[in-house]
Amino acid sequence: MTTTIGLEIHVQLATRTKMFCGCSTAYGDEPNTHVCPVCLGLPGALPTLNAEAVHLATRLAVALGCEVHEVSEFSRKNYFYPDLPKSYQITQFDQPIATGGCVPIATDRGARSVRLTRAHIEEDAGKSMHAADITLGGETLVDFNRCGMPLIEIVTEPDMQSGEEAYEFLRNLRRLVRWLGVSSGDMEKGAMRCDVNISVSPDPARRGTKVEIKNLNSFRSVKRAIDHEEQRQARCLADGAPIMMETRHFDEVQGTTTAMRSKEASNDYRYFPEPDLPLLQLDAAELASVRTHMPELPWEMQSRFERDLGLSPYDAALLTEERSTAEFFERTIAIHNNPRKVASYMGTEVARLLNERGKTLAETRLTPEALAGLLAMVENNTISNTASKDVLPLLADAGATPAEAVEKLGLEQVSDASAIEGFAREVIAENGTQVEQFRGGKEAVLGFLVGQLMKKSRGKANPKLAGEVLGRLLK
Repeated sequence: MTTTIGLEIHVQLATRTKMFCGCSTAYGDEPNTHVCPVCLGLPGALPTLNAEAVHLATRLAVALGCEVHEVSEFSRKNYFYPDLPKSYQITQFDQPIATGGCVPIATDRGARSVRLTRAHIEEDAGKSMHAADITLGGETLVDFNRCGMPLIEIVTEPDMQSGEEAYEFLRNLRRLVRWLGVSSGDMEKGAMRCDVNISVSPDPARRGTKVEIKNLNSFRSVKRAIDHEEQRQARCLADGAPIMMETRHFDEVQGTTTAMRSKEASNDYRYFPEPDLPLLQLDAAELASVRTHMPELPWEMQSRFERDLGLSPYDAALLTEERSTAEFFERTIAIHNNPRKVASYMGTEVARLLNERGKTLAETRLTPEALAGLLAMVENNTISNTASKDVLPLLADAGATPAEAVEKLGLEQVSDASAIEGFAREVIAENGTQVEQFRGGKEAVLGFLVGQLMKKSRGKANPKLAGEVLGRLLK
């Protein structure tokens, strides 16, 4: 069986106002409070194009390697749905702002690029809340706050063959939109949504019947929906049952897809040019400026970190997940030139602290200078690596310097051999069994005894010196 997958991704652009009016794009406010005659489609109301949305869409298209067209056109896509008050959506049809482009992915099948068909600008519909979402006896409520939100829709070629590949594609796309500041990419807030087109065929040379799965709002849901639909279509083919060209809904609880409606074709939407908007013509100089000022992209920086700094693919990917994290790392190694140590510490201790606080790096008071100073203290044996874990929260929460935090906590490492010898003699006296094992040739026991000494010194003893002193006394 051969599986063929293409995606359609709606990315909400990070503007303060909607696509064709001045209503706020703020998330989470009371329903139907960010509405006006334009986004409600009232008679006589005319759309006005959001220039910032066009700029952000152009920036993303350039980063994706698309061919950006200086002239594009808006069209009306006609369909009736309760959350679409105009009964049409302003979008781009046969003359989109961008075509082509690609997104790199890396899976078990290797590294390659998923080709893009097009990227176009459009407005969002509202949000219907059905009986499953509310407790109002089967009613459906409509919130028009989302109606008119600025979107860029990205359509891929059918280049993917598994849920894993689709997952990796979406992860990299979200990494890019956040990197560029084009969108928050928060799928849980609807800032990024995905439709899946999938077909399964017994003949590798021919595609099967395409089925669409609508409005998936998490990476995990996309993978689960693809995995289930792939199995369902394979069973249909094995049983000789027909596969219908249709739109299906993914049930998050059951992990299954169910039929919603037959799949529409382009002519069902009766597209025609939007009469209330002129052709969109990009300024050539501004487009050139976007290209000139494009930053290093996340996968380019990841590759550089692996090649030039010797980082593992895992560490390099982790550090380039967010642009602010990558920039923090680069500023830190400019002060403390030990990229692997900095990467390791940021990926473990700093990441753990951020997870505990539920914060991003930018939301703490930790600075590259403070982290570099802390790691330098560990490297020159002023404090132990264990003690640094107690110091880190003071740097992140209170903005203390490493020296201030170490002094406040009394964690300066003990490197006085005579002081450590006192701890060592106590450990030897209290752990006779392990001492005999060591003297009997089981030298690995020394690690246990060093650990006991570190406990006695409350983490202050120099671990290397502790091992040397214990080894000398035991022998």
